[in-house]
Amino acid sequence: MNAMTRRIVVGTAAVSIALTMAACGKAGDNKSSSSNSSSDSKNKSIGLLLPENATTRYEKFDKPLIEKKIAELCPDCNVQYDNAAGDPAKQAQQVSSMIAKGVKVLILDAQDSTGIKSSVQAAVDKGIKVVAYDRLAEGPISAYVSYDNEKIGELQGQALLDAMGPKATPSANVVMINGDPADPNAAMFKAGAHKVLDGKVKIAYEQSGLWKDTVAAQKMSAAITQLGKGNIAGVYSANDGMAGGIATALKGAGINPPLTGQDAELAGVQRLLAGTQTSTIYKPYAPEADATAEIAVDLVNGKDFKSVADTTAKQLGGSEIPSKLLPAFSVTKANIKDTVVKDNLYTKDQICTSDFAAACAAAGIS
Repeated sequence: MNAMTRRIVVGTAAVSIALTMAACGKAGDNKSSSSNSSSDSKNKSIGLLLPENATTRYEKFDKPLIEKKIAELCPDCNVQYDNAAGDPAKQAQQVSSMIAKGVKVLILDAQDSTGIKSSVQAAVDKGIKVVAYDRLAEGPISAYVSYDNEKIGELQGQALLDAMGPKATPSANVVMINGDPADPNAAMFKAGAHKVLDGKVKIAYEQSGLWKDTVAAQKMSAAITQLGKGNIAGVYSANDGMAGGIATALKGAGINPPLTGQDAELAGVQRLLAGTQTSTIYKPYAPEADATAEIAVDLVNGKDFKSVADTTAKQLGGSEIPSKLLPAFSVTKANIKDTVVKDNLYTKDQICTSDFAAACAAAGIS
């Protein structure tokens, strides 16, 4: 074989090998793409991130209710769970972990609704659909489920006026202990309460209790020192957890003005019976959890969820988010039996322990 012939044969073989390898590579690429597509369609992993555990509702109600409904709607779905324990940086790390785990949908109750925006964007960039739960997070979320939070503030304000009765005058001093400014719901509760209270009473002292009973107690003690214990006609507390700390501070000062709350926590309900708290807000947790689970499962399965998210809510940035907003109810000692007991939020035995047996009987809970 001469040199020219050898070059032709070798060149032909090289081209043949290259074409064969290219063909194999292409086939492999197609197989990989098909596999990835199939894997994505089979991915039914849902992440659930809750903000804190100081408020009893999240671990006691929200988590188990959401997990139960998802299991009912999608037996082959799996839920990855974590709680931020009140730490925004920890929650951001948890979002990163959910991305690494490859969840398809993320249910997020943001500890810091604005600060979590970049984490939401990172999740969406990886193809994850994000559902904002209870608090409207910023960023490109797909849906939002909560309550009409400004209306809740209005209910709280009206309950306080009702409890104050004839003492509710434009010169009557009211102390307001609001929630955590990082929680957008806190601003809505505050706005709703002010809408009802402003002009009818005097907001003489207003601070954030950060959703913590210890902080709320400190703020209440400061208000008592500043205003004088005989000059406080009512206290607005944005939730029951803080109301517990406030009630302790009020007891220590030897006073017992009307006091609001929210979440219908067991301790809050018992304070209603004992007379150390005058109202709370009952937000049925099952409808919120169920709606969120339905939307998450629809997103996992690529289905339209607009029949569930039948309204919209506006983010701080102005984006309109498909939403489900549920009603809440004011609870006082007079209607405990017809609300939280009737709906089996708590059993009579849970509420009516020995310390509250007489008060339960007086309220018709026996």
